[in-house]
Amino acid sequence: MTQAAPDTPADPLDRVFAALADPTRRAILSMLLEDDMAVTDVAAPFSMSLAAISKHLVILTRAGLIAQEKRGRVKWCKLEPDALRAASVWMQGFGQFEPVNLDAFERFLEMELARDITTG
Repeated sequence: MTQAAPDTPADPLDRVFAALADPTRRAILSMLLEDDMAVTDVAAPFSMSLAAISKHLVILTRAGLIAQEKRGRVKWCKLEPDALRAASVWMQGFGQFEPVNLDAFERFLEMELARDITTG
């Protein structure tokens, strides 16, 4: 039985959500929605080292969200959209709840607070 690294979640769904928890990794995924990109092109818009971006790419790869392949001397990244399917199915289970109307909720709270002040 293989064991995940201590800081790597063992469950695939956990790996996906852990990867999505970081804004840099979410930005990388958004960039890859357009097309495959060389690692250096992925790194270009960020103010961090290529080594730091590479660590983010490893996490995205382990989560199955991207694939990396070498083409000649260049390493390319490509989005793997099917990896989000399990996370999407899991989240859809919560779709049974009605969305909260925040404006109506705010009005309700204001009325309640006003009532408490006048009766209190």
